[in-house]
Amino acid sequence: MTELELLVDFHKDAERQGPGSSFETMKALNLIGVDKNYKLEIADIGCGTGAHTIVLAQNTNGQITAVDLFPEFLGKLDSKAKELGLHNRITTLKKSMNDLPFDNEEFDIIWSEGAIYNMGFETGIKQWKSYLKTGGYLAVSEISWTTNSRPKEVEEHWNNEYPQIDTVSNKIRILEKNGYMPVAHFILPEYCWIDNYYKPIENRFATFLEKYKNSELAKNLVDLEKEEIKIYKKYKDYYSYGFYIAKKI
Repeated sequence: MTELELLVDFHKDAERQGPGSSFETMKALNLIGVDKNYKLEIADIGCGTGAHTIVLAQNTNGQITAVDLFPEFLGKLDSKAKELGLHNRITTLKKSMNDLPFDNEEFDIIWSEGAIYNMGFETGIKQWKSYLKTGGYLAVSEISWTTNSRPKEVEEHWNNEYPQIDTVSNKIRILEKNGYMPVAHFILPEYCWIDNYYKPIENRFATFLEKYKNSELAKNLVDLEKEEIKIYKKYKDYYSYGFYIAKKI
C-alpha cells in the first residue's frame, strides 16, 4: 500500500478531513444570504466525506455537485446522502480539482472547505471563476496567518508545507485582484481544529497502527499527524483557516 492510499484509509471513516464545523458552514452560508426558495446550482470542490456538503443540502434548495479525487470519500458521502434522503440533491463526481468538466457560468455558488490549498489559493480562484455565474458567490476556507509576524519555527514550517500561506489581508487582495468583491471573512475558532479534527485523529491512532501491524509507513503517517497537532497546539495564536466569501463581479 502506498503512502497516499494509507492516508486515504486513515481519513475515510472520519466525519471531517480538515478543521471546520457545521456552525461555521452555516455562518458562511448565512453571510451569503441564500434565498431558500431559489433553486441554486452549487459545486462543493474537495468535498471529502461530505460533512459540509450535507449541511449545504439541508439548508438550501440547491442541486449540489460534490467533487473529490478519492472514491472512498465519495462513497461515504453517497451513503450519508441516501440515509438522509438527500441523494436526489447531491451528485458525487470523482475528478481532480485541476481538471473539472464544468461549463462557463454553471454555478450560483462554488464552495470549498480546507481543500483549495491542493492547487493553491490564487490558482484555484482564477480557474474556478469561469464556472461561476456573474454575481455568484465563492466560499472557501484557506490556511492563513492571523498576525502580521510570528515565531521563526512556525513560519518555516508553513512556508515549507504551503508557501502560499499569507495574511488575511493579502488573501483578500488576491480576491480583489482576480475579479471578486470580498463580502465577508472570519477565522475558524480553536474547537474546529482540536475538538472536531485533531481529537478524532488521535482517537484513531491505535486502531490504525494495529490494522497495519505497526508498519514503518503507518508509523510514519502517525508521526506526521502528531507533529502537525503539536505545531498547532504550540502556535495556534498565529494561524488558522480563514473563511472567505466573495462575489464574482
